[in-house]
Amino acid sequence: MEKIQNIARTNISELVPYSSARELFAGENCIMMDANENPFGKKLNRYPDPMQKDLKRQIAERENINTENINTENIFLGNGSDEIIDLVFRIFCRPAIDNVVTIEPTYGMYEVLARINDVEIRKAPLDENFDMSADKLLSKSDAGTKVVILCSPNNPTGNLLDKEEVRFLLNNFPGIVLLDEAYIDFSNDSGFLEELDDFPNLVVLQTLSKGWGLAGIRLGKAFATKEIIDLLNKVKFPYNVSRVNQEIAKKVISRSRRVRSKINTIVKERGKLEKRLQSFSFIEKIFPSDANFLLIRVKDAPGLIKFMSSSGILLRDRSGQKGCLNCIRVTAGTPRQNQKLLKTFRKYERGLS
Repeated sequence: MEKIQNIARTNISELVPYSSARELFAGENCIMMDANENPFGKKLNRYPDPMQKDLKRQIAERENINTENINTENIFLGNGSDEIIDLVFRIFCRPAIDNVVTIEPTYGMYEVLARINDVEIRKAPLDENFDMSADKLLSKSDAGTKVVILCSPNNPTGNLLDKEEVRFLLNNFPGIVLLDEAYIDFSNDSGFLEELDDFPNLVVLQTLSKGWGLAGIRLGKAFATKEIIDLLNKVKFPYNVSRVNQEIAKKVISRSRRVRSKINTIVKERGKLEKRLQSFSFIEKIFPSDANFLLIRVKDAPGLIKFMSSSGILLRDRSGQKGCLNCIRVTAGTPRQNQKLLKTFRKYERGLS
């Protein structure tokens, strides 16, 4: 494939990024008179570490328990994964000229961000089992295709994409492959982090919003080569992750065993839900899932969604996405929440007879 610098937009490759004096000093025992801050206060009166060095070290240490190939220079942190996706489009895609390719159905924010950046988005439909074809994705691409974006486990379908198909794509597509693994913590599969060294065009996205239970702090992670991470650091806002969010993330990551226990509970609850939902007459199909949710095809999605909402339970109607007619997405909740869901489903079913 081409060098990363050649794939990036010329103005980005040549960009001299905004710099902070804080990047030149590693400690905190100094008189800070560089950033026009209010001198009165404790910590929150000061800007956060712009490069999140301590948090990245902690993330690298944890990931290397399994992969042994992640350094801090391979990590970028963003205000949610959405910020990172937006930056990738801005770095590699020329507005109104270049394009990106993705699968269909998938996470709707990819298309929103492409359109915000005036970048054409092309879609390769998944098959009836929601499996991907690398050949279909490649057939949609041309010289102007700079990014292919995949979600695995996919949202809203819940399934892992075939890893051999993903590898074929990585080996045959000359641009950036952005692999969104937001739900990988709920899967028995290890994902692609351990293969990062094999593919210089791979960007793996993960998040603290799902398995780690930190959706409220909006912290996304990107893993890639140093060349790609350097480009992301060029374009990001100087202090894109707040001090408060960095501290919360460090505290929760240090308690990874407790987090893993909760993830295991969610996976068990997902399995229980899958079994118990099979008894309902209005449910036509339950798709297999490696995420923390189930995609379910029902007889009347809008009617069910309306009934559940009036009963105080919010579900997601995915009927508008390709191949998902009358499909709803149900997130696995706590045992008590799942019992409430089943009880309300039974009430809905009785109303149909």
